[in-house]
Amino acid sequence: QVQLVESGGGLVQPGGSLRLSCAASGGFFSINGMGWYRQAPGKQRELVAVLTSGGRTNIADSVKRRATISNDNAKNTVYLQMNSLKPEDTAVYYCNARIGGLHYWGKGTLVTVSS
Repeated sequence: QVQLVESGGGLVQPGGSLRLSCAASGGFFSINGMGWYRQAPGKQRELVAVLTSGGRTNIADSVKRRATISNDNAKNTVYLQMNSLKPEDTAVYYCNARIGGLHYWGKGTLVTVSS
């Protein structure tokens, strides 16, 4: 059974940085893509950044100049580095993985940007 475990959320001051990690485990052969979505209070879940197995990235315009997505294939882990955080970045950040044509989700990690 595929499991995604996120870490790295918390309280960050405006202008600060954070790094989220998501490790995938379970009985799978390969991962087609991994990435991050977020859901702010009262809003729909939205894409933040995704990374395909071919190395292509898709990053939301709202974070494009402030976010970097990377991975460690040996660890089945994806990372999201975000800089110059803004209060509007406050949300629950969810890890997503595409494996065997299916999408899997982590439980989410809360990021709060506030002074």
